[in-house]
Amino acid sequence: MVISGPRDYVPPVSVEVVEKRRTIPLDENEGIYVRDIETGRVRSVTGQSYMLTSYETLWEKIVPPNVETLLQKEVSRDHTRKTGVVVKRDPTKVITFRAPHNSAVQIYDYKSKAARVIFGPDLVMLGPDEQFTVNSLSGDVPKKPHVIKSLALFLGPDFMTDLVVVETSDHARLSLKLSYNWNFEVDKTNPPKIFSVPDFVGDACKAVASRVRGAVARQTFDNFHKHSADLIREAVFGKDGESINNRFKFSQNNLIITNIDIQSVEPVDSKTRDALQKSVQLAIEITTKSQEATAKHEAERREQAARGKLERQKISDEAKAEEAKTKLLQLQSESAIVEASGQATAEAQAIAEAMAIQGEAAVKQAELSSEAESILASSELTQKVNKQTAHLAHLSSLNNLEISKAKDLAKIEADKFREIIEAVGADIIEAVATSGPALQADLLSSLGLKSFMVTDGNSPINLINTAQGIIGKSGENK
Repeated sequence: MVISGPRDYVPPVSVEVVEKRRTIPLDENEGIYVRDIETGRVRSVTGQSYMLTSYETLWEKIVPPNVETLLQKEVSRDHTRKTGVVVKRDPTKVITFRAPHNSAVQIYDYKSKAARVIFGPDLVMLGPDEQFTVNSLSGDVPKKPHVIKSLALFLGPDFMTDLVVVETSDHARLSLKLSYNWNFEVDKTNPPKIFSVPDFVGDACKAVASRVRGAVARQTFDNFHKHSADLIREAVFGKDGESINNRFKFSQNNLIITNIDIQSVEPVDSKTRDALQKSVQLAIEITTKSQEATAKHEAERREQAARGKLERQKISDEAKAEEAKTKLLQLQSESAIVEASGQATAEAQAIAEAMAIQGEAAVKQAELSSEAESILASSELTQKVNKQTAHLAHLSSLNNLEISKAKDLAKIEADKFREIIEAVGADIIEAVATSGPALQADLLSSLGLKSFMVTDGNSPINLINTAQGIIGKSGENK
């Protein structure tokens, strides 16, 4: 039975507290191995805090001694760098390994019987049934097997150096120090292929050394000494027509050798070394003497060429001096002729030019006078036109002012009459208009008169027409 906190628990007498457990805090890149004691199944828990259940317990993962050594170096290096304290790896925690940049780590799962490859930079977290593939590579110079052990396989480009002992056809044994530039060509469809050769360094060095020995064995010492670089590159890379290839690929693991550098060539036998030194000294002396003879011959040739050039230049300068003297005499005679005829020619030209200038001045003066009269007439005409235009504009403005004044007066009278009418009222005006006839009718009706007429001598009345009109109206009324 498991009692989870937080709580206070007092166990009865019949109960025994077997174990007290606490939550195990885990970082994102940390984990633990947990084993179910009922089923025996082991699993890893990562990236979360976890508390073991009543049927679970921590499980210790055991790795081979060589892997344990490499992991312990990694853990000790990290903790020493951070805290300065050397610690041991906790076997219950998930094994982690930081795959460096441009590297590959192969992990084999014994349960599923499958391998997976992780390319760096990445963090490798080992499952309960997984193990690292340890790379055991050759090292030192000359190469020795099982010198370098690592969990990560670097993909390059990088270089490796080896010492190869060869023998020429004339039995001269030489020690060649060769450096190879290499890199892996990763096949994305089959990544584990790069791990198919356990010691790719030793395998590559042996293959290259075999080719170099075979090529050198067919050459004499003198020929190899002169053409060592081309012979070795051709032996390793091969030729395509007349040109040497620039890569050598191992199809087993896609390792590619891209370049070979010959760092040194030294004889193994002391006699051969002495002979080589003598040969080199003799070659140096021959080369030095040849260069001295060539330089001396070149100096004499340049001296003879300089003397010949000097003589030719001297003859050329004398010829040019004679030509200059001849030209000088010719110029002197020409100048005398010019001097004799120059004065008369100058006087005649001066008179002709003076007359031409006078004629041009007279023509120019007439043109200017005509242009001045034309400008004066044009200005007078323009002045008259402007004056008449201004007079017409003035009259038009006066007429417009009179018309505007009349319109304004008429508008004022109309507004005045309208305002008077509006002030008096329509009923009052109607009463005033009808008051006279109404008063006369009332007066006549009060006097009992049908009609009357008042006149004086100044206003004669045509009584005949009036009577006829009255009679006519009376007859019509009847």
